Amino acid sequence: MIFEKIHTILTADELVDKAFSRSVRAGRGKIGGEYTDKREIEESMVITAGNILGDNLRNAVKDWPNLDRLEPFYREMADILVGVDELKMKLSSVSWASEKSRDISRKYVGMIRKSPDPALLRKQAFGRMASIAYDVDKDLRFLNDARNKLRQLPEIKDEPTIVVAGYPNVGKSSFVAAVTGAKPEIAPYPFTTKGIVIGHFTKNKIRYQVIDTPGLLDRPLEKRNDIELQAIAALRHVGNVLLFIIDPSETCGFTLEEQEELLKEVKELVKMPVVTVANKIDVEHSKANADLEMSTLKGEGVAAVKQRLVEMIEKIESLKPPQPPEEKNEEEGEVHKIPPSRKKKKEKTGNDENQ
Repeated sequence: MIFEKIHTILTADELVDKAFSRSVRAGRGKIGGEYTDKREIEESMVITAGNILGDNLRNAVKDWPNLDRLEPFYREMADILVGVDELKMKLSSVSWASEKSRDISRKYVGMIRKSPDPALLRKQAFGRMASIAYDVDKDLRFLNDARNKLRQLPEIKDEPTIVVAGYPNVGKSSFVAAVTGAKPEIAPYPFTTKGIVIGHFTKNKIRYQVIDTPGLLDRPLEKRNDIELQAIAALRHVGNVLLFIIDPSETCGFTLEEQEELLKEVKELVKMPVVTVANKIDVEHSKANADLEMSTLKGEGVAAVKQRLVEMIEKIESLKPPQPPEEKNEEEGEVHKIPPSRKKKKEKTGNDENQ
């Protein structure tokens, strides 16, 4: 997952200690060696401290993905959890600090070479570099907290996806287990301690993703706060179709009217095609307004529901406009043609060599 690649971000205290301890070792390495001039020793210490600070601050920014190019689901979740605009500001501040540290290092190296008291200038340089690091300490701590939160997001792949919803105990997890044929993965998800359940199945050589959402799409939305609603709505970016399961036997503990009201609310929020399926038809039940019926306990109708979902996704995919081919960059093996003027010159040189 994209946020897992971000390394732990050091605090200002940790950065300063790392930079200055390395610089002291660098200075000691010059004593008695080829360079014994005091200016060169102090210069080496300033260069090392500037490089360590600059590199670590730069890496704290470089590890992050381009926030403007995130997939819609991850961008919206990042906005919910940490705020994308604030995250950009913090990254910009740390990037500035990286450049500023290097600028200070370059400036003082030049001054040390002409100074009768290089040790004093080295101390001044250290003081200014430390001040820069402490100026962005809050930004560094924010970025590390953001990194820890975003790393907890589930890895939802770019595959045809079915989102499963309905009240607790209506048979959602039983359906996911039945169609995926394996124990689904439980991945953490914000605003629910239960996580989301992710399973997969393959049909006609295409892999489909099935996501169950315990703690999210299983109770009236009027009981949610704005952030919870946004976290639920973010699922619209990954789902192609939503399967809403109803228990007309009401053995789940909720009346049919309550279940149908939740169905209405979910339809308005997620904005994706919905298939309504009545489960537990093997026991006495009321008549439900559903598209299909099944019994996950006995396996009746499960294959038909799965087929309907696949057909809906295939239809949705067929209506999408074709995507333009992506342009290859140099790293992907793009062939760069020689401009005409250079090409002629190169060909002429080659002919001269052959003569």
